[in-house]
Amino acid sequence: MTEGNFVDYIKIYASSGKGGRGSMHLHREKFVAKGGPDGGDGGRGGHVIVRGDKNMWTLFHLKFKRHFRAEHGGDGGSSRSTGNDGNDVIIPVPLGTIFRDTETDDILFEVTEDGEDVILLEGGKGGKGNWHFKSPTNQTPRYAQPGIDGQDGWYRMELKVLADVGLVGFPNAGKSTLLSVITAAKPKIADYAFTTLKPNLGIVEYRNHQSFVMADIPGIIEGASEGKGLGHYFLRHIERNSVLLFLVAADSDDINKEYGILLNELRKHNPELLDKQHLLAISKCDMLDEELQEEIKQELPKGVDSVFISSVAQTGLMELKDKIWKMLN
Repeated sequence: MTEGNFVDYIKIYASSGKGGRGSMHLHREKFVAKGGPDGGDGGRGGHVIVRGDKNMWTLFHLKFKRHFRAEHGGDGGSSRSTGNDGNDVIIPVPLGTIFRDTETDDILFEVTEDGEDVILLEGGKGGKGNWHFKSPTNQTPRYAQPGIDGQDGWYRMELKVLADVGLVGFPNAGKSTLLSVITAAKPKIADYAFTTLKPNLGIVEYRNHQSFVMADIPGIIEGASEGKGLGHYFLRHIERNSVLLFLVAADSDDINKEYGILLNELRKHNPELLDKQHLLAISKCDMLDEELQEEIKQELPKGVDSVFISSVAQTGLMELKDKIWKMLN
């Protein structure tokens, strides 16, 4: 998935259909004296429905279509004929999409299952025809109900990436390079900070035709949870990953300190992130000999499993996959 096609934040305008008017009709037929009221009810206005789709990974399909209007209900007719219901509008979204009210910023609902339908806006009810209002004292009611108006409003959609493994690290730690080597994804790679501006997804092939999904999250720096760098804008994507793979470059001045900063930023954003499974990968190890690796191993943080890898030399990648697969299963 290319960076330009990944859209995880979008605003849409939606309006449901108005209910149809009830009919104010009096039955007229030859040889039938005083046929009485027979006006039918109006049809329901169309709903605006959100549907989860497991085959979608982004909100890109909504980038150029942001207005959704359901059809109005049909008016009632004679002989107690009910008007047609308005056609519903269905908005397909990837799993993990959150809907917020733009005015209050409240979360309305979240779509997490394939095929799940959630009514964003209900269509207006159709008005009752005049036959509902006949009585012994009012045998020819000459009024009917109008349809109820539909609802409308602006809504914000936010996507939290659903992936098995999330790559967490400072800018230029080698996350995009790793993703490009072990998956078919083609993320942007360059020798400057914040090369990755959008999350990238790739499918990692494992033994016996098995696979898992890996997400490359834009680089985190100290203070990201407070809005520095790319800020907390992308930290929400990490919430949906089963395993967090921390990448620290082998040429880092202090691996322990860098790992601690990353943990602290996750803790500030959402303390529950620390409950996830963590794995530490020391990247760019093609510049280390065995003696240096042994020295670094002695200084690595305790309580977290670690592995030495090099995406360029493609060393340690199978061991990395094995560790991840064991964690996922």
